[in-house]
Amino acid sequence: MPFQDDLLRGEGNTAVSVLIAARNEEKNIAETIEAILAQHYPKELLEVIVVDDHSTDRTGAIIASFEARGVKLIQLNETRKLNSYKKKAISEAIAQASGELIVATDADCLMGPDWLRSIVNLYEREGYKLISSPVVYHQEKSYFERLQTLEFLYLIGLGAASIGVGKPSTCNGANLAYRRDVFYELGGFQGIDELASGDDELFLHKVASKYPEAIGFCKSKEAVVYTEAKENLKEFLRQRRRWASKSTKYKEKKIVVLGVSIWLFNFFLLLNALLGIFLPAFLLVFLVTFMLKIAAEFLFLFPITQFARRSKLLPNLPLLSVLHIFYMVYIGIAGNTGKYHWKGRMVK
Repeated sequence: MPFQDDLLRGEGNTAVSVLIAARNEEKNIAETIEAILAQHYPKELLEVIVVDDHSTDRTGAIIASFEARGVKLIQLNETRKLNSYKKKAISEAIAQASGELIVATDADCLMGPDWLRSIVNLYEREGYKLISSPVVYHQEKSYFERLQTLEFLYLIGLGAASIGVGKPSTCNGANLAYRRDVFYELGGFQGIDELASGDDELFLHKVASKYPEAIGFCKSKEAVVYTEAKENLKEFLRQRRRWASKSTKYKEKKIVVLGVSIWLFNFFLLLNALLGIFLPAFLLVFLVTFMLKIAAEFLFLFPITQFARRSKLLPNLPLLSVLHIFYMVYIGIAGNTGKYHWKGRMVK
């Protein structure tokens, strides 16, 4: 997929509603809103809606302080227990949105001033129903966070590649745009609202089932949204369990088969490594397969790390590949069994 850094030629003529679902984000939300208000986009075409999802800190008050600058605050006030508060928050925001194009991001994200313009110009040029855009970790404070950045770039690359070949499989809700009328045409999150996660990938699959040729990826450096990696292993595993939990709800069986195949590949890699302790033939199989795995991952990640200006992370690939085997086997099981914590709630 070629770079799309020619997407700043037009100013943008589409009414846009930027949506954020926020829960206990008092440390981040002000900076995120400031970044959105600083966009090089016509103010009369930009609407910002932030939903406060039952925060117990100052998140709601901070959002309210921006009302004089046109930011709309919605207070989610659900008395019944839900499993997907985020989907409810997004649905409430869309119900009050006036923009033709919905652009969703998260409350702990930052973006450059031409973020919206690059996405909207691609939308106006190609007429896509849904546009996925890149998300990159930044401001890493530890080696663990740098490893996460490299691994996350792999996931973002897979999403871009799958869209590029017309087989959309994954995206990230921190940087996702879609037509408001398409959201309602497809019944919103109906049918996928019983799962806590999936406001991004599962909705992508709904759009792909109806409009397989109308999904694009905005491969522009200006379209990147930046967020931070998890500080510790516990939070990282919780996040990845949440992401993995969506896999059982995929309607497209080819994506399920691909996911299972990747899990089996890593499982047999681990099995060969363990058996190799006793039988050298299995160790040889492991070493050959593992080297092929690293080579393929390097070729895949090289242009992606260049795009994200993270090429210096590539020497960490061998260690990441080893850790990835254990991580994939564990998360494939843990992500599809039991409940997990998300934003202070126990969900499934």
